Amino acid sequence: MSDIIEIKNLKKYFTVSGGRQLKAIDDISFSIKAGETFGLVGESGCGKTTAGRVLLRLYDPTGGQIFVDGVDIFKMSPTEKKAYTRKVQMIFQDPYASLNPRRTVQDSIAEGMEIHGLFPGAARLPRIYELLELVGLSKEHAGRFPHEFSGGQRQRIGIARALACEPDIIVCDEPISALDVSIQAQIVNLLMKLQKELKLTFLFIAHDLSMVKYISDRVAVMYLGSLAEIASSAILYDEPLHPYTISLLSAIPIPDPDVERSRKRIVLKGEVPSPINSPSGCKFFPRCPRAIEKCRLDRPPLIEVKPDHYCACHLVPKQ
Repeated sequence: MSDIIEIKNLKKYFTVSGGRQLKAIDDISFSIKAGETFGLVGESGCGKTTAGRVLLRLYDPTGGQIFVDGVDIFKMSPTEKKAYTRKVQMIFQDPYASLNPRRTVQDSIAEGMEIHGLFPGAARLPRIYELLELVGLSKEHAGRFPHEFSGGQRQRIGIARALACEPDIIVCDEPISALDVSIQAQIVNLLMKLQKELKLTFLFIAHDLSMVKYISDRVAVMYLGSLAEIASSAILYDEPLHPYTISLLSAIPIPDPDVERSRKRIVLKGEVPSPINSPSGCKFFPRCPRAIEKCRLDRPPLIEVKPDHYCACHLVPKQ
């Protein structure tokens, strides 16, 4: 598979009080192959949602480049940008807040079609019905309002709305975190089914590592605006290299009481540093149980330490 998305040295800083810079994304680079699910995980506030919003062009970057199908998305003309917004869609974290409470399901799904001139006239309503059935709802739901649905049903509407413009890429911004556990698996299975049928590419943003393992082909671990590790899902979970990744995986509950009681969990000390005054060297240095003096002074680059396995740590040698 070839790369459909290539992100190079991307930065996004926000100016806060006193003219200081909040470094939400601080020089990250990775690529996503066509048709794969690329998981982006990390603690709240690490910058993963900001990365998704920059890809959607909801934010302009402070620096760096993003190429989609070989085109620099920040050098597009207004016409090209409109076409790009059809190509890349988003499923939001809160399925209720992302839907207009005064618009029916039919109107919400039709909005993107109207903007891009898709399925005009009599063809539009049958297409809306088709999308609703595709996500597990029915045409009887088309005339209802968001408050008449459960959280899982509202997220299905959000998925139908994202599919209305027939995109190639969908940014899934924690699409299951606001749902009951019993519904989360249904939504993830639906996304996997749609990806296979429609040949979609997903950027799946989440903090639930067990669910990311289930859905993702490759996973990137993000910490304080930077990438700590990138590897295939199987390798990352079986052979994590970065101390931060290892600590995150140790926190995943194991559904076996005997194993859960006997295993050792890594508890990180201290708080996540502020993205306004982040450490000058390795950003994980203040909390890393293995840190050395070099970690405090020099920021480690993200390098390929094993085939298709990237890590940003001075303590992990290239093999």
